[in-house]
Amino acid sequence: MTRRFRQTSAVVIVLLGVLHFSVPTTGQQPSTRWVTAWSTSQQVLGEDRISNATVRMLARVTVPGEAIRVRLDNTFGTEPVAIGRAFVGYRVRGALLAAGSNRPLTFGGATEVTLPPGGTVSSDPLPIAVRAQQDLAVSLHVRGSTVRPSQHTNAAVTSYRSVDGSGDVAADESAGPFGTTTTATWWLKAIDVVSPSSPGTIVAFGDSITDGTCSTLDAHDRWENVLSLRLGLDHDAAQKGRGTDGGLKAVINEGIGGNTVTREGLSPPPDSTPGLERLDRDVLSHHGVSDVVLFMGTNDIRRGATAASVIEGTAEIVKRVKAKGIRIVGATIIPRHNVAPTATNSGWNPDKTRIRNEVNQWIRTKAPFDDVIDFDRVVRDPANPDLLVPAFNCGDGIHPSPLGYYEMGRSIDLGLFRRK
Repeated sequence: MTRRFRQTSAVVIVLLGVLHFSVPTTGQQPSTRWVTAWSTSQQVLGEDRISNATVRMLARVTVPGEAIRVRLDNTFGTEPVAIGRAFVGYRVRGALLAAGSNRPLTFGGATEVTLPPGGTVSSDPLPIAVRAQQDLAVSLHVRGSTVRPSQHTNAAVTSYRSVDGSGDVAADESAGPFGTTTTATWWLKAIDVVSPSSPGTIVAFGDSITDGTCSTLDAHDRWENVLSLRLGLDHDAAQKGRGTDGGLKAVINEGIGGNTVTREGLSPPPDSTPGLERLDRDVLSHHGVSDVVLFMGTNDIRRGATAASVIEGTAEIVKRVKAKGIRIVGATIIPRHNVAPTATNSGWNPDKTRIRNEVNQWIRTKAPFDDVIDFDRVVRDPANPDLLVPAFNCGDGIHPSPLGYYEMGRSIDLGLFRRK
């Protein structure tokens, strides 16, 4: 066999593999099911500058699959971003990858891709098996000079980059070139997997208490991480005949610190795109979405929103989600301790607690949710229900401690996500 024939055959095999995962035979149902198994919310144009270097972004997928594809967003970028090459591999620890696992990604068959300002691109399908709760490393060679990344700021996960001028080291499986760390996620928006047995994706749509403020860096101990682990263990038990199995759903995190439901009448104005405005981008654009957990409102109230405003905005999100045939579960707003206003924070007071309680009562009794998760009752102090349990308070009177997040995730009825 000649070298040219071997090369041509390899290309054909790769193309056939891609077609197998992406194009059904005419007149037949697709044999695969794409579900989004990891995601994050871009929220700002970062201050970092990257010049001819490689970034290695880490992401933990929440269901197993037979193939993946990677979505890159340049939501807040004002200039095109040229990606020279992109690879994805199995992370071992730090920036180190498992030997032989790092695979090149293509985009429309090309190894290079340009992310347009405000735009999004997805890779071609890559036949590579992944496990639930496996860390993947997406390495991107950024060819330009002083490029600012569109980013999620508080990822609660460490990612890596090489030094400026180091060029394309995306294929390198060692940790050597990746000596600089970041806790932001740059450009990487989502990872989809082909998971024929998964019935769908649960999107946790919220603010900093979903994003994971006060959780432990790299510990994956936010409430939705606990939920995902419990779903996996429940699925494993059912597979062994010890329960009822509806299949393993992915859980993805679309939380942003300080996020609000709406921007109407808020002072100071919101510092991130409100839930109503980012719903399409951060929830409805994902693949296989079966459920949404909506957990917002505290930041609207802190900024002076009325109960009627929070209720109206929440009801609009519910309506739009249900119009897509997706179930939506509401979460009650947890206590927030009184804080005097400052020049940069409008504070919290008993009147805002009264509004919180009014919204929560609506969520429990009148809201058009399919189900309700009562996080308020999980973390509030029995001696004073308007405060957090001291052990669940991370110290700012706003966010749960890791123990508080654990109790929140542990409290969720898994049956909520088996119901049709």
